[in-house]
Amino acid sequence: MYVPGQPIVLSERFRGYLPVVVDVETGGLDENKNPLLEIAVVTIGMDEDGRVFPDVAKSTHVMAFDGAEFNQRSLELNGIDPDNPLRAARVESEALNYVFQPVRQAVRDSNCTRAILVGHNAAFDLKFLNAAVERAGVKRNPFHPFSCFDTVTMAGLALGQTVLARSCEVAGLGWDSGEAHSAIYDTQKTAELFCHITNQWEAAHKKSPA
Repeated sequence: MYVPGQPIVLSERFRGYLPVVVDVETGGLDENKNPLLEIAVVTIGMDEDGRVFPDVAKSTHVMAFDGAEFNQRSLELNGIDPDNPLRAARVESEALNYVFQPVRQAVRDSNCTRAILVGHNAAFDLKFLNAAVERAGVKRNPFHPFSCFDTVTMAGLALGQTVLARSCEVAGLGWDSGEAHSAIYDTQKTAELFCHITNQWEAAHKKSPA
């Protein structure tokens, strides 16, 4: 059983769930009408001292599904040109299985039962992930279908900030505005933020030696 500040293994730290950071870039805000265009994941590991850290990262561009609608404002924000052949985009089923492979492996390696999505405004990433999984008919989705960890809430509590860039700056993690809104960069920074807050919590609850 997890006790704050006490030695623990990853499979026990989050009730058997493995935190996996996810960020998506999309062609709009409606997961049923607008396409998933890019997805990145970063698995979370734990060292022998019980400190969590960003581990394996994987990302891919995604082809828009047939009949998808695009919101021009979303495309301007993330800078994605869906028709650019240099994107090397995968169809949804291939893209999902590509990023799910290291997640499934990490779940097995850590003796966890399932992955749990970590995201900045996590509900947005989770709804697009679930919609793409259903649309593509992907089997064995490694993620919990509705539970998630939201670093907006965590950062608001721990740092007094809710915006990812500002939260990272206050935490001393740095932020490159030129890299923002690419799925892999946002995922890596969210993973760093999640680990920073989690490790700070553990450090604050460690008992002093007698």
